[in-house]
Amino acid sequence: MSEMFLDKFRALVPKYLGDPWKPSDGISEDELDEALEEHAFTIPLVLREFYLALGSSELMEAYHYFWDPEELEIDEEGFLMFLEDEDEQFTWGLRSGDLRVPDPIVYRKNNARGEWVSEDGTFSEFTFDMFEWVFSTAEDDEEEHV
Repeated sequence: MSEMFLDKFRALVPKYLGDPWKPSDGISEDELDEALEEHAFTIPLVLREFYLALGSSELMEAYHYFWDPEELEIDEEGFLMFLEDEDEQFTWGLRSGDLRVPDPIVYRKNNARGEWVSEDGTFSEFTFDMFEWVFSTAEDDEEEHV
């Protein structure tokens, strides 16, 4: 299996947490396969590499909450849900028909209205942008309190 995103995801640990990446920040292949074995679906390469790189890191709960691999589920509209905001107002997912695409487009669901809309970006684009926003917002908040 070629690794398209693994090193880029691993690089987020030193960038945002200030520590070098270590294997304990991720989930091993065996642990991930075991966590996913109950599912009737396969996850895209990008999500697999995300968990391998960051599945046990603090980044899993940085403002938004990435679901653990065993918690992944496909909703009644056919979206593989993988992320929620801290107020549970929004859920992010991938179309189940796109799970074979290495880096599929992300959709956001307004939980109150139940409507899914495209984020107009792939999982990797969305994830890198989200962390950039989360950590730049956190820095801005810290600067305001100084």
